[in-house]
Amino acid sequence: MSKVYLVGAGPGDPDLITVKGRAALAEAQSILYDHLAPMRLLDLAPSSAERVYVGKKRACHAFSQEEICRMLIERAQRGLTVVRLKGGDPFIFGRGGEEAEALADAGIPFEVIPGVTSPLGIAAYAGVPLTHREHTSVVTFVSGHDVAAIDWERVGTAETLVILMGLTSFGEIAGELVARGRSPETPAIAVRWGTRPDQQVVEGTLASLPVLVRRHDMKPPATIIVGEVVRLRRKLSWFEQLPLFGRRIVVTRAKGQAEDLSAKLRALGAEVLELPTIEIAPAADYGPLDRAIARLASYDWLIFTSVNGVRFFLERLDRSSVDLRAIGARICTIGPATRRAIEALHLKVDLMGEEYVAEALVEAFAPFDLQGKRILLPRAAVARELVPVELARRGARVDVVEAYRTIVPKEAGAAATRIFSGGKRPDWITFSSASTIQNFVEICGTEALAGVRVASIGPITTAAARKLGIAVTAEANVYTMDGLVEAILKEQHGPGRKD
Repeated sequence: MSKVYLVGAGPGDPDLITVKGRAALAEAQSILYDHLAPMRLLDLAPSSAERVYVGKKRACHAFSQEEICRMLIERAQRGLTVVRLKGGDPFIFGRGGEEAEALADAGIPFEVIPGVTSPLGIAAYAGVPLTHREHTSVVTFVSGHDVAAIDWERVGTAETLVILMGLTSFGEIAGELVARGRSPETPAIAVRWGTRPDQQVVEGTLASLPVLVRRHDMKPPATIIVGEVVRLRRKLSWFEQLPLFGRRIVVTRAKGQAEDLSAKLRALGAEVLELPTIEIAPAADYGPLDRAIARLASYDWLIFTSVNGVRFFLERLDRSSVDLRAIGARICTIGPATRRAIEALHLKVDLMGEEYVAEALVEAFAPFDLQGKRILLPRAAVARELVPVELARRGARVDVVEAYRTIVPKEAGAAATRIFSGGKRPDWITFSSASTIQNFVEICGTEALAGVRVASIGPITTAAARKLGIAVTAEANVYTMDGLVEAILKEQHGPGRKD
């Protein structure tokens, strides 16, 4: 049965979406989303879902409110599951009440899924508790859109006053409050893009904040908080103290594999810009791998050098006439992520190098007699030849088979243009393999990295960068995503750094 969900997207940080909101998006067939709804939330919906921007800015409305209501009704009548994704909470200055009324009048089933309303989330991320036993027990939310429509005599006495949509008219609002007895020295802050990595905060008083807002050229959308609780920000500001707050960091891993690194960086306050420079594609010819799987029981060792190698090997194994029981070989992996992928299958890893590079894997085989041993190495179509060459030199019979290919994504050029052309440039770019940096240069050229710090996952990637004339600012000591993050943190806040 068709249904419309009015979903609160939260104040800006996509991770503040509710569990129920995520579930609604996962089932959506059509999404009508606002200007203030985080774009990353759209990725939670099925790829087949319709996505329609119906946002409103102060001077630009994609659709009128009446048109939006008609669009919701029309899609529901067509039998679609519709999500109306709104910034903050649908029922707090979100016009969700009007949309719910329209749906009710049309006999359309609907459900309201609350969100973290903007004033609550923004105040929390700015370090301002809207209530505090020693300062205030009363909070008033007010829209500053129409100053003349507000009874400032009554509203102005609130101990904590939160003003939404009032940035451009705050000079007039401050005058109204002071005229009705509020001290001009009352602390006040304006917060733009609250809860996001580009959060901007201007602090002052009722008297000074209008001037400061103009001086800092602050633009809507912004939320203003007035009251003694604002003083607590000096002690309680936590978000802006995160070690990577405000840093723009580009992640170049393949789509679908970037989230681990992206999530770690976001948790440290960074704004993450995902630019997949590689795409994992099936092998051009699965004949060699399929034939190797058919004689799987004959191998003495299986070597996996990546999670992708494990994934594609298993996919072909599932298509074959045998299963995991055919593996009689010992298993070797090149790093902890690949090891976890094997262990997730309830298989034991017999060997792993001390460092997560091919050289260390070869060294790990030193105690073993490889004369006449058969080794299967399913891997990418293009990879370093060190492992098969060195193991063959020690007498092993190594079958290197293509399990997958890495290619340049079709949409990479457009994504790169959005990130590197105009506006604020990235502070960092991360490379997790030689392929990511080689493809980046093919897409953008080395000149795109002017003024951007480069972080490499390890010496092989660093060597590929230097070969292309790119200086590496930070290199991971441990060749993992955690190691890459630690390298950035060390360089960002290490001795001698002033930022």
